[in-house]
Amino acid sequence: MIGGAAFLDYDNDGWLDIYLVTGSTSDFYKPEKLIQNALYRNNGDGTFREVTAEAGVPGRGFGAGVAVGDYDKDGWRDIFLTGVRSGLLYRNNGDGTFSDLTLKAGVEAKGWGASSAFFDYDNDGWLDLWVCGYVVWEPDLNFKCGGGEIPRYCIPTLFDSWPSRLYRNKGDGTFEDVSARAGIADSRSKGLGVVTADLNNDGWADVLQSNDTTENFLFMNRGNGTFEEIGLFAGVAFSHDGKARSGMGVDAQDYDDDGMIDLFVANIDHEDVSIYRNIDGESFEDDVIDAPGLSRATRFMSTFGARFIDFDNDGDQDIVVLNGHPDDQIDYHRGNITYLEKPLLFENRDGKFANVSDESGPAFQKLFSGRGLATGDYDNDGDPDLLFLNNGQAPALVRNEGGNKNQWLGIRLIGKKSNRDGIGVRISYKVGDKTRHHSVSGGSSYQSGHDHRILLGFGSQTEAGDIRIAWPSGTVDIVKALPMGAYTDVTEGSHPGN
Repeated sequence: MIGGAAFLDYDNDGWLDIYLVTGSTSDFYKPEKLIQNALYRNNGDGTFREVTAEAGVPGRGFGAGVAVGDYDKDGWRDIFLTGVRSGLLYRNNGDGTFSDLTLKAGVEAKGWGASSAFFDYDNDGWLDLWVCGYVVWEPDLNFKCGGGEIPRYCIPTLFDSWPSRLYRNKGDGTFEDVSARAGIADSRSKGLGVVTADLNNDGWADVLQSNDTTENFLFMNRGNGTFEEIGLFAGVAFSHDGKARSGMGVDAQDYDDDGMIDLFVANIDHEDVSIYRNIDGESFEDDVIDAPGLSRATRFMSTFGARFIDFDNDGDQDIVVLNGHPDDQIDYHRGNITYLEKPLLFENRDGKFANVSDESGPAFQKLFSGRGLATGDYDNDGDPDLLFLNNGQAPALVRNEGGNKNQWLGIRLIGKKSNRDGIGVRISYKVGDKTRHHSVSGGSSYQSGHDHRILLGFGSQTEAGDIRIAWPSGTVDIVKALPMGAYTDVTEGSHPGN
């Protein structure tokens, strides 16, 4: 189930660096060679240099995932790590180093945490933190599964669930656990993926949590510090036939450009992925039946990482998924299912998704034990690149060679009243006669973090026109005449509009 990857510009030099999470020395795992997390600094010339030791971010214990966000609003992005035993918060000192402030900040998050997300649930301008609780596990709870001499992967139904947590940022460098007060503490499940977005357009960030072998949760933010879990009534909790699935990676974007943010949930083989079309903000329809390309391609796949990206810069949201079965013995037991699997890329064609993996380069023909998937423009050429974190394999950095053939522009958001990262921002702009929509979500994919900059694709259109940026604070900026082919800083309130 391990682990996560992140693109982040930790040193603010304008180039995305890389952080990788792995399973390292712990009370139940003692490898002969030192294994630790890794931070790679982008040299700006297509190469990276490993700087884990000098930055002071080796991780601790058996790691799982990573989230990135500027929780203290000092202009430097910080790192939160989940693991099998507890969480870990690294504060960015702004000088190339980090400090472990986990205990001081109050976000130890004991127990097995999977994906996590920085987001501002109470709209006070400070990033809060959601941590998915997975299962209760100890070495003496190891079951021997599979019936043979070689132990196999055990399905999560054998284990009790671990609660997820919501930590409220107090704005003084510390957090308080508000899980009970917010109404999420009793919703225990085996959480793996989380994404935050304003799904009903009421100005408050909602939370989708995908759960492994139990129903998915949809927590609607009621704007008074509490959430209401409506997954069953919203149509996102179970499959069409009423079964809980193995929810893994998740994401949220408006793929059909109707002004409502839609959802994607990845599942294990024979369960289909789910693409939930937003009907009215609190009810969804699973469109995978109407998306045969998605269903057919993923039917025998186990999908972990999942992201909406505009890989070809034509303005609409495509989908990339990273696959790999959790059972490393599956090849010997089921003829049509394999442990190593190919990643897949789907092009959005007027709201329908076509599998274009075979024409998208050699990376999509390789076999991976895929887990964490991060997206970001690491070479600053104007199209989203990919980072795969694989279980028991080297990671893969996948460079996009074609997206920047179309017109694009990039935006670096700087929040003032809102959180500094602009998480929760809604952007709309015109490409031809179509209005395109882009939202900045918290979390997403599987245990991974992504480029905080916004890439907007324009196809063959050579001028941007007006770009509307709606901030979580309620501030609206109308930005005019941004230059194509470049990244531009946009500060909240600097271009007031309606």
